[in-house]
Amino acid sequence: MSKESISPKDDESDEEELIRSKFDSIVSGLSLDESAPSTYLDELERIDRADRFVEPNPPTQTPRSFFLSAKRAVLGWLKRPFHDDDGVHL
Repeated sequence: MSKESISPKDDESDEEELIRSKFDSIVSGLSLDESAPSTYLDELERIDRADRFVEPNPPTQTPRSFFLSAKRAVLGWLKRPFHDDDGVHL
């Protein structure tokens, strides 16, 4: 076979035929029956609702426990093992 016997139009038509056959195989697997109890979008919405953020509900603090937790946080920051310049100065 010589290079002249294969034309670019043949390659394009083969590629288009391949694309059409893939599309047809995908479309043939779809169901257009609307009597299903849920649709794909319903399933996505259900998944989205399940993955939503649930706000934490921390226990109430007394003023003393709030002060102690703030004190622990500041002392933990001051006693951190690395002292890179993070832009915070006390």
